Amino acid sequence: MKFYNSIGPNPRVVKMFMQEKGIELPFVEVDLMAGENRKEPYLAKNPSGQSPALELDDGTVLAEITAICEYLDEKFPGGSLIGTTPEERAETRMWTRRVDLNICEPMANGFRFSEGLPLFQNRMRCLPEAADGLKAIAQDKLAWLDKLMAGREFLAGKRLTMADILLFGFLDFGAVVGQPINPEFKNVTAWFERMKARPSAVASA
Repeated sequence: MKFYNSIGPNPRVVKMFMQEKGIELPFVEVDLMAGENRKEPYLAKNPSGQSPALELDDGTVLAEITAICEYLDEKFPGGSLIGTTPEERAETRMWTRRVDLNICEPMANGFRFSEGLPLFQNRMRCLPEAADGLKAIAQDKLAWLDKLMAGREFLAGKRLTMADILLFGFLDFGAVVGQPINPEFKNVTAWFERMKARPSAVASA
């Protein structure tokens, strides 16, 4: 099994997930800055041209970070970061989808269409006129989340899940590309600092 790694928040999420699970895999580095992910032979493994990817022992390649994390959660022993009951798994997937669609995606595209435009404009359709609005959407949803996080240790209450790792990876990235957490979001900020202090956050950086 091999993990195709690169810079960026998406591989970071899977690496932090693996750290929490105690999973060690060989890495193959993909140079995103040079566009290696958009060329052969990488495209033969992951036609979406995105990073990361996980190549299994039989040659099957998995992409999309939530799919990779769910596979690793089921494949390797140790505590589950998805859930041990149908109810827990459903709750984790609910929060993961909320975080991904409402915060991570608009935040990432807000970056790609503005600060990241020189890198992405020749690789994908970019909409610079949408950048400010996308960034605002992410902040709006963080404000919504901040209220819900009152009294919670993690998104799903007392359980650390894939949803927390996904959100942390993107908020940590946002902080260095012009989209920091609004300090008025006290609950999200406190949660972020707890996540940042985890050994897995340090090891996956």
